[in-house]
Amino acid sequence: MEGENAGSALPPMHPAIAPLSFLLGRWKGQGEGGFPTINSFAYGEELLFSHSGKPVIAYSQKTWKLASGEPMHAESGYWRPKPDGSIEVVIAQSTGLVEVQKGTYDTESKAITLQSELVGNASKVKEITRVFKEVDGELSYVVQMATMMTSLQPHLKALLKKI
Repeated sequence: MEGENAGSALPPMHPAIAPLSFLLGRWKGQGEGGFPTINSFAYGEELLFSHSGKPVIAYSQKTWKLASGEPMHAESGYWRPKPDGSIEVVIAQSTGLVEVQKGTYDTESKAITLQSELVGNASKVKEITRVFKEVDGELSYVVQMATMMTSLQPHLKALLKKI
């Protein structure tokens, strides 16, 4: 009945996001980062993928220093999967940088590949790619970045478990 789940925690899932439903929930784990122009570092991370019944997945991320728990980075945005296997993603970072990304998803391999169409409000970053993959209940990702000084290089990678 229509009005009966008004008090439930989650609205019905929109069919457009069903192919990426494996992402939904809270993920936590550790990652490592580096780049030719900075020292390597390790971090803790939590991702949250949620939905409101609309054809979009809300995304938020936060990282912290492993030793102290001090906050490091945060970003949030929206993921819009399309029926043809393409996906549009917008992300705003706590640094002020914004990303408009397009890519593809594969429901069988549970993989999402994103390529920046636009990196805005960034003085040095000119390109960002992100690849997410879920294997055996763990979510891994690799972020690559290009700057005015470098070609596309590995920047971040992490392995997260659903909590």
